[in-house]
Amino acid sequence: MTDILMPALSPTMEEGALAKWLVKVGDKVTSGDILAEIETDKATMEVEAIDEGVVEALLVEAGAQGVKVGAPIMRLSGGDATPAAPAPAPAPAAPQAEAAPAPSAEAGSGLPPSPSVRRIAAEQGLDLSTVAGTGREGRVTKGDALAASGGGGGERVFASPIAKRLAGERGLELSGIKGSGPNGRIIERDLEGVTAKAPAPAPAPSAEAKAPAAAPAASVSLEEMGIPAGSYDLTPLNSIQKIAGRRLTEAARDVPHFPLTVDLEIDQLLEARKAINALLEKDGVKISVNDMVIKAAAMALKRNPDANASYTPEGIARHHHADISMAVAIDGGLITPIIRQAELKSLGQIATEAKDLAERARLRKLKPDEFQGGTFSVSNLGMFGVKSFSSIINPPQGCILSVGAGEQRPVVRNGQLAVATVMTVTLTCDHRVVDGATGARWMQSFKTMIEQPAAMLG
Repeated sequence: MTDILMPALSPTMEEGALAKWLVKVGDKVTSGDILAEIETDKATMEVEAIDEGVVEALLVEAGAQGVKVGAPIMRLSGGDATPAAPAPAPAPAAPQAEAAPAPSAEAGSGLPPSPSVRRIAAEQGLDLSTVAGTGREGRVTKGDALAASGGGGGERVFASPIAKRLAGERGLELSGIKGSGPNGRIIERDLEGVTAKAPAPAPAPSAEAKAPAAAPAASVSLEEMGIPAGSYDLTPLNSIQKIAGRRLTEAARDVPHFPLTVDLEIDQLLEARKAINALLEKDGVKISVNDMVIKAAAMALKRNPDANASYTPEGIARHHHADISMAVAIDGGLITPIIRQAELKSLGQIATEAKDLAERARLRKLKPDEFQGGTFSVSNLGMFGVKSFSSIINPPQGCILSVGAGEQRPVVRNGQLAVATVMTVTLTCDHRVVDGATGARWMQSFKTMIEQPAAMLG
């Protein structure tokens, strides 16, 4: 008998929604068969079977939200049973009989530990042969393993690698933090707000100061803020909103950022776009202003490689290519599919790829490598008539460009008033990576290529 666990479909995934089962109890599955569709914070992805067997039980209902990574979602019995077998009860008997000799070598008695228990034991350095099982027929359960790993003087803490790293960087003591991950595991979000509390936990004044600091974010309801109950409808947060809310809060709070804003005259750009589209019309390709912005941004990064960088605790990572993330609005949130190596691609290639990525993003059909990563972001609200705005940086990227609407405005040329199509853009920079001078040099290069599109060919 094998438990299929909720997979981690991205490095930052902590939970997901089981959107749809593609198998039913009694089905026989082999390696590579599609079992289910899982909704993550960014996309809907298919889960393939690794093991062979017959579906004995679906442990999570279709449509279930907030299923933790590592939680059992399906149970497979041995692969010898036929798909039509309706009675699941006999199925576990065969694997138990075959596995019966194993416990004597490992734990002395009882059923063998499940894969999830073995994983916990490996993470905590626990010898399962010393653990007394409280499960069926003396089987060691997750609770037994967790209790044993935490009972050795309180030295072991069940935490994710990311949580351990962040705790080390911030000087936090994990033993005093309650975990909200699978089986009480301390995960990244459990460290939110702990930084300010950690420096002085013992003195009474510190304890008094902590309560009001946490109250506005965690405990103050709308009613307490003067909005009467029944005067609003509350829609639960979806996965995208939960993850985005946490990450954007962290970015706005933890990344020292500053904006650089310039006005660009885009009449030549619009003329160039019109001419290029006339040439590409026969191929069914149509270039947008945003496609040209992406190309110009990538070329500006090529000419100013210090702006194409990310901050890490180990040093500044300078990227070899300009992988441009483009913000796309989808139902319930925002996603940033990536044009890889945009500095090497033609405007036609960028336009075709951007259209495909945007369409599949709205259908939640992107693969993880199509929206994870990126070295620079472009967010364009010009189509909504927004004149200018400043975006929140998308870590670990060093910059994000906010693009406003192109509109006719008065300009001064040689002391004379004239009319030009002007577009305002704002570059938000992570000051740890891109200082003012570096950002300004990038902006000069970008301005040149937007106002003189032929410069993109260099």
